[in-house]
Amino acid sequence: MKVADIRKLSTKELAIEVTKLKDEIAELRRHIYMGDNQNVRVVRGKRKDLARMLTVLSENLVKEAK
Repeated sequence: MKVADIRKLSTKELAIEVTKLKDEIAELRRHIYMGDNQNVRVVRGKRKDLARMLTVLSENLVKEAK
């Protein structure tokens, strides 16, 4: 997901997306450990998306606190 798309989301929507992405990453890791999924690079991309979302979320929370 692009940063421009992430910035368009509201704080509540971002929080929901973060929890969904965390669950998705955990599920992908389970599949990798069980041997169902061989593509480990997918997790890296999801983790980067999560980091982007958390960064924008923290920026939004700081703006709302002022």
